[in-house]
Amino acid sequence: MTRLTRMLLGATVALGAITGAAWAQDATLKFHQMLPPQATIPSKAIKPWIEKVTQESGGKLKIDQFDAMALGGKPPELIDQAKDGAVDIVWTVIGYTPGRFPSTEAFELPFMMTTGEATSRAFQEYCEKNCADEFKDWKVIAWHAHGPGLIHSKNPVNKLEDMNGLKVRGGSRVINQMLEKLGATPIGMPVPAVTEALSKGVIDGTTIPWEVTPSLKVSELVKNHTTFSGKNGLYTQTFVVAMNQASYDKLPDDLKKVIDANSGIETAALFGKAMDEGDKRGREIAEKLGNNIITLDEAETQRWKDAAAPLIDAWEAEMTGKGKDGKALVPEAQALIDKYSAGM
Repeated sequence: MTRLTRMLLGATVALGAITGAAWAQDATLKFHQMLPPQATIPSKAIKPWIEKVTQESGGKLKIDQFDAMALGGKPPELIDQAKDGAVDIVWTVIGYTPGRFPSTEAFELPFMMTTGEATSRAFQEYCEKNCADEFKDWKVIAWHAHGPGLIHSKNPVNKLEDMNGLKVRGGSRVINQMLEKLGATPIGMPVPAVTEALSKGVIDGTTIPWEVTPSLKVSELVKNHTTFSGKNGLYTQTFVVAMNQASYDKLPDDLKKVIDANSGIETAALFGKAMDEGDKRGREIAEKLGNNIITLDEAETQRWKDAAAPLIDAWEAEMTGKGKDGKALVPEAQALIDKYSAGM
């Protein structure tokens, strides 16, 4: 072997080592979620978030988005897919695993929430203080909520009595308990199942915000939508963007900083605001279809509030029984919602 050959080989090995080191700095993550790609959160929150992270990492952090449970499993399994490392990041409904994250339920109590963005900011601050122990097995990117939940039904719901015996889909333990207080028969199921359940008559109606109705074709399957007077919506549902802790820990420091910079209250607000914008689009579709949009007046809305109110006391007592300060959590949640709703 000539000296020149040895030099060239040495240079090649050195270049390979440098290239290998550079490649070692790159990472590809899998982001898994339940809704079709055209739905609000996949298209208007997750996709922009991924693009921002990719750009801020200089292209070193690649995140592949998998929609509609493309990697397998059912929506309630998403949180454990992230915990166990089957995927790296998930977006999921917290209430799909009832009892595991009890402190979060304060935000799902009736007539607490205002807008998706304001409630999401409040929920993020609340969870950073009160829920960290319940999510200790994940790197939480954001906690957030959707806009005002409402009733979408085959028959009109003009008053509280119209709920009696109605089979209504609820998305969490607390929402189902609320429906029961309102006289309905709650049917628990993940949101992707709503379309088939409505079309087959398994349910008479569903509780969801406007934003998810287009992707589920709800405004085509039912023609009645019941909303409420005042600044507070009937309910909200809570969500988490959660990352596998080991996937985060093994990232180099510069990429950890990118994830950290795209976590927290502004990311929660991004998701909440996307929900609010989606609500506008969802309602417009129902209006164009000529559907019956009912707004209950203040007096009727108060009847619903009075009927649902015992659930708040029961939840506070249940949390106290679990060693949490149930009496303090609800006022704290309400104060944070009021704080972030001011001026909106």
